[in-house]
Amino acid sequence: MIKDFEKIINSIKEMKLPQSEFVKFMEDIHDPFIVLIACILSLRTNDKTTYPAAMRMLKLGKTPEDFTKVEQENLEKAIYPVGFYKNKAKQIIDIAYELYHDYNSIVPKEIDELIKFKGVGRKTANLVQSKGYNLPSICVDVHVHRISNRLGLVNTKEPEETEMSLKSNLPKKYWSEINTLFVTLGQNVCKPSKPDCCICSLHKYCKFYNTF
Repeated sequence: MIKDFEKIINSIKEMKLPQSEFVKFMEDIHDPFIVLIACILSLRTNDKTTYPAAMRMLKLGKTPEDFTKVEQENLEKAIYPVGFYKNKAKQIIDIAYELYHDYNSIVPKEIDELIKFKGVGRKTANLVQSKGYNLPSICVDVHVHRISNRLGLVNTKEPEETEMSLKSNLPKKYWSEINTLFVTLGQNVCKPSKPDCCICSLHKYCKFYNTF
């Protein structure tokens, strides 16, 4: 068990930071396929752009079968201007075809099975487990990786190392809430550059704060 982790979690909750519309959406969906394709949209794209794009995308369909019937050009128009929108449109349609024809439209639960799909990495696979299937899983994005290192919870260079370190040192009851809490903290306070340390309540736990 990482020292003081429960206190860290409670301190973040007590800050009552506003969640982005996209974070709220991902918390509420509980549909593995929608979680999967929405996460694909979010890669290398900020939440302000991703959320309306996801809403436009879902007007075209909500199931793998629906997306086997969507023209790639129409999907591109719907999700523009997310980063790499043309590649993402093709990827979503290709995954929909594969799920519909080979998986009976059921998104796999297992990480090793999910990452077989082209363009699906461990971050996306863990999010599908956590938000789509309500299974204990740690989705490590740039916020989780950065904040975990700043707090001294891990000492890692790559997100996958952070995932494995956290999973090795935290009880499963904490796994699924880490992403939402750390993403919200990262978007509001613990930013990549010029973090707002003056309004953060994690000073006494924070390795980053105590080194400058």
